[in-house]
Amino acid sequence: MPSHYWDESLAERYRHFRYEFADRSLARRTVIIAGGTGGLGAATVALLAREGAEIVAGYRANHDRAEALRSAIEDQFDRQIVLVQGELTSADVRRSYLDAAERLAAERSAPLAGAAIFPGDPARVAFEALDRKTMEASLEANYVGPVLFAKEIGEAMERAAGGSLVLLASMQAVAAFPSSLNYGAPKAALAHAARILAQQWARVRVNVVAPGSTVAGMGGASAQAGKYDRYVEDGAIPRFGRPEDVARAVRFFLEPDNYTTGQVLVVDGGLTLRRDK
Repeated sequence: MPSHYWDESLAERYRHFRYEFADRSLARRTVIIAGGTGGLGAATVALLAREGAEIVAGYRANHDRAEALRSAIEDQFDRQIVLVQGELTSADVRRSYLDAAERLAAERSAPLAGAAIFPGDPARVAFEALDRKTMEASLEANYVGPVLFAKEIGEAMERAAGGSLVLLASMQAVAAFPSSLNYGAPKAALAHAARILAQQWARVRVNVVAPGSTVAGMGGASAQAGKYDRYVEDGAIPRFGRPEDVARAVRFFLEPDNYTTGQVLVVDGGLTLRRDK
């Protein structure tokens, strides 16, 4: 018995090698980039602005940097971004993101299509200095805030037309690194939470991008200090990661017709695979 879901017209196109590849599919759609003014998030904002997306970009406290990004995006792409300030652990801040997205949807006919959640904290605490206070602070910043925000955005999109959520973890979420207990473990929990959320909804996809050693973002200080030089020198990675590498990975998952959910994409140049060779 033939499938009820078979599309013969589609099959006929493929027999003649006629394919459809989306172009600027996020134009006139709203995307939330929490942490969008940071080193990696800003590149994602620029990539989406170039495409014509309507963007709500958030930042924790650096108002001057946020305004500088707003001006740069307007100058380079003639796009206006909306800024939201505050910690994701605050329910009022999370509500402000959604309110801003709803206003854009109404004023610019740009429905909410997705969100990327960048905020976190490097939680650099020496092993011997770990205590309840430092571990709870890392858990709040790297797990609780992002997961609650993902839950709230996902619920909003599931009630509407669906969409895509991208959580930002770290290569330390998939591989054990020395002195990463306070950071790697919450990021690993975040990646597992994304899989659970991906099961939760029918019309919302949830995926994770896990950057490696990059020249921007939270990893920038380590790269600049030479912490990862040996991996370039011994050929484990060809270079340090760049913000554009992460932005392209996030954009892949944000594609409205993407067929992927519940996955972790490690953007590390192969470091976690080759670091012990």
